[in-house]
This record gives sequence, structure tokens and C-alpha cells, in this order.
Amino acid sequence: MRLQWLSAASLSAAIALVCLPGTAAASDGSDVTATIARAVAAFNKGDMKTWAAACASPAAVIDDFPPHEWQGPTACADWVSAYTAYCKKMAITDGQVTLGRPWHVDVTGARAYAVFPATFAFLQKGKPMKEAAAAFTFALEKTAAGWLIAGWAWGQH
Repeated sequence: MRLQWLSAASLSAAIALVCLPGTAAASDGSDVTATIARAVAAFNKGDMKTWAAACASPAAVIDDFPPHEWQGPTACADWVSAYTAYCKKMAITDGQVTLGRPWHVDVTGARAYAVFPATFAFLQKGKPMKEAAAAFTFALEKTAAGWLIAGWAWGQH
């Protein structure tokens, strides 16, 4: 009886150690959200070179303006070109993305997935506009240089 109890207790402890998030997982989650925050801060400053450099190669992007998807080794830079042209055509300036507290951050080894509530505020022909209650979803990969965005999608509500 005592041996069965000891075996059950050992098994329970081993399962708890494997299933509970550890310090590395918490650190990785913080690193993932910090990578995303730095990329968004670059976008908000109009630093599209840094924004695009936050992406892995290849990457994939989905957004709400045509052609709606970009993929491959230059996906983020291609998105920047399309975004710049779209903003010029639509007279959009001063774009600012605000992220809320993440709804979901999942880190599994060298891959991560994060979803944020987001708002995009901008001027259109000088008039303040806002896309509120959007979702900004990211997939990231960990490289020797740190976390890079492997894909992202903007979902307007």
C-alpha cells in the first residue's frame, strides 16, 4: 500500500513539473510580447524599416487592404510598400496602433502565437478616424538573434 502511494505521489509530482509553466516559459512569453511591442513602436514612429526588420524571412501577412496577403522572403517589406501606396491613395496619415493586454500568448519551444486587442487610429483627409476593437495576431519564431515575427494578421471588427 505504501509503495502504491509513493508511486502515485511521484507520478503526480512529475506531471506537475512537466505541465506547470516554468521561468523559461514566462521569460519567453515576456520576450515575445516585448518583440511585438518594439515592432509596433517602430510602426507608430513611422520607422517602417525597423517594422519590416522585425519579420522573419520568409513571413506571411494578412491585412484588410488590397491585395490582402503577402508572403515570402520580402513579405513585410512588400506589405510596407503596399501600405504606403494605399495610404497615399486614401489620404491616410499619422497611423498609430495601440495594443491592449494580450488575450493569448502561447510559447512552444522556438515558436510563439500571440493575439492582442488593438486599435488603429489615423487621419484621413485630416479627419480623425479609428478602427477599434480589432484583433492583431502574431506568429513568431525564435532565432539566434531573438524572436522574429513569422506572420501576422490584422482583423478589423
